[in-house]
Amino acid sequence: MIKIKGREVSRTVSLTILCGAIILLTMFSFWSGQQYAINGQEQEKEKLCFSLDDENSHEMDGVDLGLFWDTWNMLEQNYVDKGKLIDKDLFYGALRGMVESVGDPYTIFMDPTTLNEFNEDMAGSFEGIGAEIGKKDDIITVVAPLAGMPAEKAGLKSGDMIIEIDGESTAGLNVMEAVKKIRGPKDSTVILTIARKGEESLLKIEITRGVIVIKSVKYELLENNIFVITVSNFNDDTDALFNEAVNEALLKNPKGIILDMRNNPGGYLDMAVNMAGNWIDNDVVVVEDYGLGAKVNHKSFNRASLKSIPTVVLVNQGSASAAEIVAGALQDNDFATIVGEKTFGKGSVQVLKPLADGSAIKITTAKWMTPKGRSINDLGIEPDVVVEYTLKDFEAKKDPQKDKAIEILLRK
Repeated sequence: MIKIKGREVSRTVSLTILCGAIILLTMFSFWSGQQYAINGQEQEKEKLCFSLDDENSHEMDGVDLGLFWDTWNMLEQNYVDKGKLIDKDLFYGALRGMVESVGDPYTIFMDPTTLNEFNEDMAGSFEGIGAEIGKKDDIITVVAPLAGMPAEKAGLKSGDMIIEIDGESTAGLNVMEAVKKIRGPKDSTVILTIARKGEESLLKIEITRGVIVIKSVKYELLENNIFVITVSNFNDDTDALFNEAVNEALLKNPKGIILDMRNNPGGYLDMAVNMAGNWIDNDVVVVEDYGLGAKVNHKSFNRASLKSIPTVVLVNQGSASAAEIVAGALQDNDFATIVGEKTFGKGSVQVLKPLADGSAIKITTAKWMTPKGRSINDLGIEPDVVVEYTLKDFEAKKDPQKDKAIEILLRK
């Protein structure tokens, strides 16, 4: 889950300390009459410091920051291909390693190029295969292939574990690194080696990349007067499109509503709260738990115009984050029957903190709880009615989960 908080420049403690270390070492070199670096190394390192702010400095127990520059100098003096070393790449690598050391797969450092790709994803248009991936049990895993996109057409499925990308192991990669390897220009191909539950051997899936344009909300009225709203993401366009769907549903006066959030990997928090507010009137949708007893309740302030219409929510293991928030809120408040399979269990909050050079850190700051206090993270949302959707169903173009939803609504 992403919350963009402001556009102000963020300067981390670690950067400040490193910049301070540079200045101290420079002073020492001057006093001793020795050169600190060769071929302008000192000037290049100073360019990597964004700022120095005394109010951000603090003591660090058991940390010798001199080791950082010792390691840097050893690389530049001893590495076999010294000419190929780029200071900014070394620096970004150090920041990336520091951020990843917290051990949370959703807390990551993004250089300017990666941040730009991330923003394109949230805008809903990019080139690639059209699949959301995450990290589960330290393995790069498919959260959800997007409907109608190349990944789904090639047979990639939620829960597939990506072992190799074009023959290169994914061991040790973070999510954004894996995304960069998978993404590419349209009409090019990528081969994913995957492990799939129920399959004895690894599978190789070749996917031709395409232009991914995500219209996050679609709707239709079925012949039996059941109104289906399919939400594939919680992106920039979701609010306007969902409001359009709600208005259309009210005009049609359906017997029931199916909210289909299968293979929905999530997105913005406020979109989820607004969507749930179409059923929940001025009440808690989700609880943000910061730990140590600090919690924030997020309430809906929408008009709850759908609360009197019987609703079934469809979910599966590809439903994550914002989709789990909506499903959990409607389930806790008895506004919907949840049908399908247990959701992914991605219930943590990430805040995007920009840095001065166009890079950013995405930091996990809290975890999500349903209105009744159930943890979403790792546990997921258990459906009220469990219905599997097998490979045989897919190949036979059957949808037992949707069929069950229709059956439930026709009985009401």
